Amino acid sequence: MTFAVEVNGRIRTVAIERTPREGQFRVSVDGHVHLIEAARVGASGLSLIVPEKGRASHDVEVLEGPATGEMTVRVGHDSFRAVVNGRRAVRADAGEQGVSGEQRIVSPMPGRVLRVMAAEGDQIGAGQPLIVVEAMKMENEFRSPKSGRVKHIGVREGMAVEAGRLLAIVE
Repeated sequence: MTFAVEVNGRIRTVAIERTPREGQFRVSVDGHVHLIEAARVGASGLSLIVPEKGRASHDVEVLEGPATGEMTVRVGHDSFRAVVNGRRAVRADAGEQGVSGEQRIVSPMPGRVLRVMAAEGDQIGAGQPLIVVEAMKMENEFRSPKSGRVKHIGVREGMAVEAGRLLAIVE
């Protein structure tokens, strides 16, 4: 999985892939590759161990923000704002500013559809939740980028989706 992640205004390319070893991932940040051991801690926490750095351990808390893909990440006493796929994100509070025409909502990562909260033909408002996809044991809520009508729902609950899969179209 590859993501565009905006961290404090700077776009970084992050690629994550599982290794054959349970709980271990190969993580590339702007081309710099690291092996990371990760374990979930509570609802929003992760324990990360970096074997190549003398098994350095980092406790990370990821708190969902007000818009899809937006989050606050805490590492120790430091925190920062991050937006996953920030170049494509449409803030729920941005209203209709600059959003016109048919809008296609796609999954930026593989996962499983947990909830479908709208149906074809429904009238919806900007920022209204449409679909929730679970990826890497985190729920990702996809919201309408504008007010309009749901033209198409391309998934159903329980369905596996790949990165780039069309979830919905709003017109």
